[in-house]
Amino acid sequence: MFEICHLGFAICFIIPYSRIFADFMVIFLYMIKQKIAEKIKKAFKKEFNIALDEVDLSYPESQFGDFSVSCHKFAKDLKMSPQEIAQKLSETLKDKLIAKTEAIAGYLNIFVDSGMLSKEVLSDILNQENAYGSSKITKQKIVLEYSSPNTNKPLHLGHARNNMLGMSLSCLLESQGAEVIKTQIINDRGIHIMKSLVAYQKLGNNETPESAGMKGDHFVGKYYVLFDEETMMDEAQEALRKWEAGDAKVVKLWEQMNKWVYEGYEDTYRDLGSEFDKDYYESEIYKSGKEIVAQGILKDVFKKEEDGSVSINLEDIDLDKKILQRADGTSIYITQDLALAVERQKEFKADSLIYVVGQEQEYHFKVLFEILKRLGYEWAKNLRHLSYGLVFLPEGKMKSREGKVVDADDIIAEVEDLAAKEIKKRFPEISDAELGQRSDAIGLGALKFMLLRVTPSQAIHFDPKEAISFEGSTGPYVQYVFARISSILENMELPEIDDVDFSLLAEKEEKELVLKLMQYPEVLSSAAENYNPSALCNYLLELSQIFNSFYHKHSVLKAEGGTVRDARLCLIASARIVLKNGLNILGIEAVSKM
Repeated sequence: MFEICHLGFAICFIIPYSRIFADFMVIFLYMIKQKIAEKIKKAFKKEFNIALDEVDLSYPESQFGDFSVSCHKFAKDLKMSPQEIAQKLSETLKDKLIAKTEAIAGYLNIFVDSGMLSKEVLSDILNQENAYGSSKITKQKIVLEYSSPNTNKPLHLGHARNNMLGMSLSCLLESQGAEVIKTQIINDRGIHIMKSLVAYQKLGNNETPESAGMKGDHFVGKYYVLFDEETMMDEAQEALRKWEAGDAKVVKLWEQMNKWVYEGYEDTYRDLGSEFDKDYYESEIYKSGKEIVAQGILKDVFKKEEDGSVSINLEDIDLDKKILQRADGTSIYITQDLALAVERQKEFKADSLIYVVGQEQEYHFKVLFEILKRLGYEWAKNLRHLSYGLVFLPEGKMKSREGKVVDADDIIAEVEDLAAKEIKKRFPEISDAELGQRSDAIGLGALKFMLLRVTPSQAIHFDPKEAISFEGSTGPYVQYVFARISSILENMELPEIDDVDFSLLAEKEEKELVLKLMQYPEVLSSAAENYNPSALCNYLLELSQIFNSFYHKHSVLKAEGGTVRDARLCLIASARIVLKNGLNILGIEAVSKM
């Protein structure tokens, strides 16, 4: 952005640092960038008598420097070519932190002194260890809703993606200082719940999960699949009416079947690492929307139709007309969501509420947020829908009643089994206990990384063999690099930081690794700000690749001279810390042995 001032002219090139969740007192990356940015401002003032407010420093490919500034946006106002501007700045820019500068194709490329960079970055990482990359600058309270299953079937692969997004986003936001309240709304009522209930009444013969040898959620899901739409629908609708009237027999069976499901969910959530601070139940809130409807009518936000139903017209913003209450006075799904949003805000007084829900519900949340705004709730502007894409099988989109669904439990078992086979190939003498521990960590790591490695809005084509591969863009690949570094450092004592000559880390691959490690706090900040765990996945993959390139060319333990070895030990120990920190944010265990 350029800005012309009345007293002379000033160019303002603005980067929104205020948006970055970072404690600038402890993040050296920011200080490095700020120092270089200040030098560039002084160079602009000296060469062109121009006051820059801020400077955008990007990361070019390594052969073009450590930082780069585009001069193209200044060309028009300065009446000079971008290359001429870059050249003048290159001749003026001097500092002990800067090893050299180059002007290429209108870009000012800056090379930082390797020794100074390595000392500051690696010292920072080794001193902070698990805290490296984290910040406490933001004090926001954020309510996060995710998972929110229906109690008529087990969690499936789509739920697994939802849970992984929810948990990793929670960790990302907490790493930046936010207080996160993790919630779910359990959809435990409605015609879909009555379908499994009626099928059990007719076909169950007092069978239980224990007698059938099944997890409770799979047991109930079996009867949902057995439900016959043609012959049982009338009975399901009658069961729903009885439930709403409080029929003791129906309510008792409903409670028992839900209990079976919750017991099954608890096991799956434990495997996935999912946790919740508060559960909400549709059965407890579905009637509470009537108060919201009455409030909307009084405010002339809602309209009561001739048939007794209540609606809101959102055609002015292309969201159509929406019924909020049926003619018989019963609520619909969006009405209870309105009530739940108001209740949660009263309870937590949150700065933001994030819904992690599939992209097929985008219209629903646009309507929900707009209605809350029109009802006068100021906090509605801080509601967010983290929309994510579908998970596809080779046959296509998952269907919960067609036998093509991949249950979360089944896929967990499959990836753990595949991991066990890979481990057994490499370590045929491994004990069963150790095999079980490693295969659990690697299998779940593979699943989680696969579900998080693409941006949330993208669909995922699921392939367990691809996910479990120890090579490529996978969780096991990152875990393998962590284990490799752990093996090198085993039984090694790191030198005192003050005794290390970091200027010896002068090789190209060493500097690339240091620069990548330096970027970790900024990656965390950006991933949290954009609700995008895939950015962290991609960073960990790149860091792993850069480490492998370094290790392929340079020995650590057999490095020439103890001083070089000491510097490289600090380098790879820092890489190990960052890999572990990043994997932990994603909910993936960093294993010392594969």
